[in-house]
Amino acid sequence: MLFKSLLKYAIRTGTLKVIDHNGKVFSYGDGSSPKCTIRLKKPRLDYTIAFDPALTVPEAYMDGELVVEDGTLYDFIELAAINYNKIESFPLLNLLQWIGVGRKKLEQYNPIGIAEKNVAHHYDLSDQLYDLFLDLDRQYSCAYFSEPQEDLDTAQQNKKRHLASKMLLDRADANSVLDIGSGWGGLGLYIAEVSNANITGVTLSKEQHQVSNERAARAGLKQRVQFKLLDYRKIPKKFDRIVSVGMFEHVGKKNYQEFFNKLRDLMTDDGVAVIHSIGRLDTPAPINPFIRKYIFPGADIPALSEITPTIEKSGLICTDIEILRLHYAETLRHWRERFNGSRDKIRKIYDERFCRMWDLYLVICEMGFRYENLMVFQMQLAKSLNAVPLTRDYMFEWERGQLAKERDNKKEKAA
Repeated sequence: MLFKSLLKYAIRTGTLKVIDHNGKVFSYGDGSSPKCTIRLKKPRLDYTIAFDPALTVPEAYMDGELVVEDGTLYDFIELAAINYNKIESFPLLNLLQWIGVGRKKLEQYNPIGIAEKNVAHHYDLSDQLYDLFLDLDRQYSCAYFSEPQEDLDTAQQNKKRHLASKMLLDRADANSVLDIGSGWGGLGLYIAEVSNANITGVTLSKEQHQVSNERAARAGLKQRVQFKLLDYRKIPKKFDRIVSVGMFEHVGKKNYQEFFNKLRDLMTDDGVAVIHSIGRLDTPAPINPFIRKYIFPGADIPALSEITPTIEKSGLICTDIEILRLHYAETLRHWRERFNGSRDKIRKIYDERFCRMWDLYLVICEMGFRYENLMVFQMQLAKSLNAVPLTRDYMFEWERGQLAKERDNKKEKAA
């Protein structure tokens, strides 16, 4: 059978047992961990899930036709991730991927109207959902773990501070800041608290737009912080500082040049921009098809080799790049544990199929950072060679000084 042939070819490390629809058991691997047993409930699955396993295996699990009977979903996806290079090299899959290249390129097209629909698909879900698994500030991007044992709220505060350290917010020319893809407003509000700048955030999510403006009002910062329901491509004015976190993944390869050209046009001559995005450590490759279809339509994960040529053509200067490796794997672990801890509540908001879909999403993404060469990069850009100091000392000094202030403020409030 086709799926069994794929497993026999690919599963070399770990142990996978498969129970087919007749109850017959097949074993694959070397007997080591991770170990897992799955049951296929429909006879057609032996054929259908072999043609595009990265999409059809998750779909079968979502629909309850593939059931994990021994071990956990995490064990099953980890086992697949460990052996994924062999799965990708299965001869039939190579042929199918070659046939599907045109479709993958088409799906990366991301004009303004489609971009709005793609954002709404994910970010305009129930407000309760994000409260149940994100940190208190609703930071929906990679946290920064200074220490492995830090909790999620601490690590997300670290991330905001770390990004702010690269923006030279204490300089006299840092009067205006643009946050592209401003989410629920947490980063913009943080920048307002640690600087004297006026903040403009833009998002395509109606839900995020409403929540972020409500937060600015509650914080008494409406005079300096504004969040707009607006595509960044429609912004007419220039800014001294620009930051964008977790948005570049939604730009699409065809739009990279447009993005960096617009970034250049939005920056003052001495301006500084910081881009925080998921990327690939290796060569360019398409995003996981399950994530693209069900979670983030239109999303794309860039390799640095795809980005740097467009930056060069735009006339911008890359003044700093930092690679965060396993920080997102740890972030996703926290999210997954929180999500499953609130699974009964989430099931009441949606249904069990939604819970299985999101559990898959969080596990698959975590495995991508642990085993499949995904990373996060923070890239600092400028128009002028003199826009930033000659050494990186200013980043460390500002970050440590701000951390000390935040600790002192916390002690004062607790007293």
